[in-house]
Amino acid sequence: MNEELKKLLSQPTASIPDVGRICFGVSRNSAYALARAGTIPTIILSPKVKRVPTAALRKMLGIEAVS
Repeated sequence: MNEELKKLLSQPTASIPDVGRICFGVSRNSAYALARAGTIPTIILSPKVKRVPTAALRKMLGIEAVS
């Protein structure tokens, strides 16, 4: 696991563009499209703010814990 992914998964949530770029290698627009489709798990913090819970992301990627 690279350092950028470790740093991303060490936080409770991450931005949709960061998850798309680091985990899936896609652009910002593609990352938001994946989030809208439900491929990237998200939580809504306010009407304009969605974040990716890293616990759900770790489960989706099959990663137990960040060391």
